[in-house]
Amino acid sequence: MTIKTVLSILNVEHFDEDLRAAAAFCEIYGAHLSALVISMGSAGAIGEYNAMSTVWLDERQREIEELAEAADRVKDILGRADLSCDVDHVYTEFAWADQDIAERALYADVVLVGRQAADDEDLRKRIFDGALFQTPTPILINRGPRAISSAAKSILVAWDSSNEASRAARQSLELLKQADVVYITLIDPVASMRANGEEPGADIAAYLARHGVKVQVDRLASGGRSADEVLRQHAVDVAADLIVMGAFSHPRWQQTLFGGVTRSMIEETSIPILMAH
Repeated sequence: MTIKTVLSILNVEHFDEDLRAAAAFCEIYGAHLSALVISMGSAGAIGEYNAMSTVWLDERQREIEELAEAADRVKDILGRADLSCDVDHVYTEFAWADQDIAERALYADVVLVGRQAADDEDLRKRIFDGALFQTPTPILINRGPRAISSAAKSILVAWDSSNEASRAARQSLELLKQADVVYITLIDPVASMRANGEEPGADIAAYLARHGVKVQVDRLASGGRSADEVLRQHAVDVAADLIVMGAFSHPRWQQTLFGGVTRSMIEETSIPILMAH
């Protein structure tokens, strides 16, 4: 993945920290920043004679005005930066926000989700449902206190021979090539010709090494712990700057819920994570 266009999703009420981090990230990679400020309103209540509530209409108008003001602030901030960028804003309902986000994610190399956007549970769900599960674009989520301001030197790749893990590794290839070391991490791997091969992790390590990635294969025993717990601890042990992993979801009719490991990693990990589905 060559990073030329970055989509940053911004919470209409709190975005200054996420915007600074996105701008710094784009400066490092010489990428264009597409900033999307989003506000999600509730569906209007309909009273007698199919009349819309005047209170709801007033509230909706206030939210639309606040959104326009926030977008102007973003434009003003980015206007003072030496950065290729554009700013868009959208007022939508929770039920349709994922589609609005997906439409824009199609034209980005990566979607950035900063701490402020991630802390908004409703917005976070819509971002992942839209950008991650409805487009081929990977997501880079950072809930930690530090901005992603330099190329990662130590990267952990969570590997289980799945299509999702393969896409994550391929889409992060440019980042992996810049790292000093990449830890291919397998948890309780089983040697199988139909899965991990006779030597689990060897195939993906060889593939990445041919691209110039400096790899180390780590096969870990869970010891009764959950996979996400093992991954988080190993990331700390190897001082990982970034975790790369595939994202799993429940069937489409339950798509607002993530698979157990995916959801836990998103909600409980402070290290930046690049996910692909």
